[in-house]
Amino acid sequence: MDVKWTSLSSLLSKETLSAIKALKFKRMTPVQAACIPQFLRNKDVAVEAVTGSGKTLAFLLPLLEMLKKRETPLKKHEVGAVILTPTRELAIQIDEVLSHFLQYFSDFSSVLFIGGANVGANIDKFLAHGGNIVIATPGRMEDMFQRKQGAFNLAGSVKALEVLVLDEADRLLDMGFTASINTILSYLPKQRRTGLFSATQTDEVENLIRAGLRNPLRITVKEKLSTESESLQRTPLTLKNYYMIVDADEKFNQLLHFLKEHKQEKVMVFFSTCASVDYFSRALQHILKKSQILYPWKNETETKQDILNFRQLTSGVLTCTDVMARGVDIPEVHWVIQFDPPSSASSFVHRCGRTARIGNNGNALVMLLPAEDTYTTFISINQKVPMEQLEMAEEVHNYLPAVQKLAGKDRAIYEKGMRAYVSFVQSYAKHECSVIFRVKDLDFGKLATGFGLLKIPKMPELKGKDIPNFHPAEINVDNIPFRDKHREKQRQVRIESGELLQRHKKMKRPPKSVPWSRQKEKVEKKKKRVEKKLRAQKRKLEEVQPTNDTEELDDLDSDLRLMKKLKKGKISNNEFNQEFVGSALNKLDSDSECDT
Repeated sequence: MDVKWTSLSSLLSKETLSAIKALKFKRMTPVQAACIPQFLRNKDVAVEAVTGSGKTLAFLLPLLEMLKKRETPLKKHEVGAVILTPTRELAIQIDEVLSHFLQYFSDFSSVLFIGGANVGANIDKFLAHGGNIVIATPGRMEDMFQRKQGAFNLAGSVKALEVLVLDEADRLLDMGFTASINTILSYLPKQRRTGLFSATQTDEVENLIRAGLRNPLRITVKEKLSTESESLQRTPLTLKNYYMIVDADEKFNQLLHFLKEHKQEKVMVFFSTCASVDYFSRALQHILKKSQILYPWKNETETKQDILNFRQLTSGVLTCTDVMARGVDIPEVHWVIQFDPPSSASSFVHRCGRTARIGNNGNALVMLLPAEDTYTTFISINQKVPMEQLEMAEEVHNYLPAVQKLAGKDRAIYEKGMRAYVSFVQSYAKHECSVIFRVKDLDFGKLATGFGLLKIPKMPELKGKDIPNFHPAEINVDNIPFRDKHREKQRQVRIESGELLQRHKKMKRPPKSVPWSRQKEKVEKKKKRVEKKLRAQKRKLEEVQPTNDTEELDDLDSDLRLMKKLKKGKISNNEFNQEFVGSALNKLDSDSECDT
């Protein structure tokens, strides 16, 4: 389908055509050509299209046109459109694309409601600048509906809503946002246009279509494997998919060898957990010192900056989890490497879709253990993705000793490696395709060697098992310091506190709930309070009875002397208590005799 944008000049405004021309887009993608005219005719649409097919413009342009053609223009705080996305990274990207078009539609404003951002700042921005178009993650959007802060009332603002867009709908439901979406739908007016966009259609998506859309027009855009076959694949034809069979203890070495061979290209590396991203990113930074290694799973500002930096690079490595597998558009990615296979078959397609976007060429590689070789057959049948085998490189340098040396010098790296190992095993045990990915088939020793660990952590999955193929490092891991001096100082304090706690456990009285670092301060404050009280009582007696009650003054002097001895350490707390209580009892006896 070869359709030029000028063919929609009767449906699109001059502002839209000018914005598209500035982006240098001459022709529409198939999903854009099929969706935009129907959405503009006020029909609900349910769109399924391969990843990287241009779905963002397919809903942004009709959305802007519908808001522009309203009979009554939107007021500053009226919300005319809501776009829900599963991740904040995708929301940020949509906001960037929308910002380009809003330069030509100056009457409209937009606002981001996403997790990790300052809620108060979002509300202040909405009140100050308005938000005719809201881009949000479901959890934060639901939270905003329930907030009432000054003039902010989102439930009242959405009464003017014209369009609702659910982007990456299958992922929205996979991530457990069903309840949040239902809550959001209850606040929105029934008379609206709804667009549902996804790369895959699941049973849950079908249920959402029936519940949230009115007589939707279904649009499906896929790619044929060949002209002679009626089979359809879910990845672009310009994408070549490869797999490599490699043992767990050689995986990291093969990855490094591959990255060095392709150091002039842009590569995305996917791991199964955040802990693995954190650990292996540090290891890659240490070994590939001259390469750009980025890992955007931090706070909102750092994540946004890392993604922006990677887009501008001509070569570099971006390590990430499946959070970056959905909808995020990064130009000219040459390779996508799946160091760990994804937890679901649909995630496999979305990971690969970070390359070969909008007709460009791209390559994807998944690294599999020998016991996981049938995964290629599963993907080719389930997702209709053909794959070729890429042989592992021979005579690869062993980088694992360098990783172990790094962990031996910095406790932060050592602990990150332990957490990464545990999190990988736990995620492996929960894999969607448990027939292929079986924990009992894992070689835990080779896996620990491949992670560059100094020792294997204690965990329930390894209880009572012999661990071959692993040799612990001849080093006392308890003595590994933090490179960060502040963290090392805190660790030493914790060690001393632990020793004090062990000594305290040997005493008769149970340990107090107050941390040991504060015990001494608490005792000193208590001593000062008692001493202050005694001095105050003495002054009061001297003022009221300067000559008559000398016996009571003597008792107070005695108590003060005891306090001074306790402060100087001449007597213990127990001795102080015994003498103090004894003198009090004697005083009570003498008082009772006088009364008699």
